[in-house]
Amino acid sequence: MNVCMAQINTLVGDIAGNTQRVLEVSAAQKAAGAHVVVFPELTLTGYPPEDLLLRGDLLDRTEACAGDALC
Repeated sequence: MNVCMAQINTLVGDIAGNTQRVLEVSAAQKAAGAHVVVFPELTLTGYPPEDLLLRGDLLDRTEACAGDALC
């Protein structure tokens, strides 16, 4: 099993854009032979999320972007 540990530049709060970048990197690594691609925590929300954590829609927005594609 080939495992790739990936780290990307994220934009805090750009959940859709960060998700798109994760999908792009994952596809490229799959083409390179990776079976699993692992990203750091808070990759989708960006780090540090600070005040975003106080927004009630953060989890909903993250789940909507992530869907089944990232699991």
